[in-house]
Amino acid sequence: MTTVLFACIHNAGRSQMAAALFNQLADPTKARALSAGTQPGRRVHPEVVEAMREAGANLSHVVPTRLTPELASQAQLLVTMGCGDECPIVPGARRDDWPIEDPKGQPLERVRAIRDGIRDRVKQLIESENWS
Repeated sequence: MTTVLFACIHNAGRSQMAAALFNQLADPTKARALSAGTQPGRRVHPEVVEAMREAGANLSHVVPTRLTPELASQAQLLVTMGCGDECPIVPGARRDDWPIEDPKGQPLERVRAIRDGIRDRVKQLIESENWS
């Protein structure tokens, strides 16, 4: 079982969407996703909750999680999204950075486009690693 950790700053938008989409699309016997943030917010952004509800994922009760070295050590792949140098180096884990726009405060139409872009990246990752 491979663990992929999606990380951003507040764990209230991009990384939440990526983990939820990954867990919808990947074979759960091959891989799973977690998400965390370097400075977690109090809740997932409402516009993200709405866009993900439309995609079949309920994030309304999800609480953002702090990205700790202990949490990061569970991952074989760390995908960062805008946390730059604040994201830890995880010994033994591969690291990729996805330059994705922050959905916070964006109109729902823009959040949908960000969500769809993340879905495309997640699908490519799953296919390239044979996790489907």
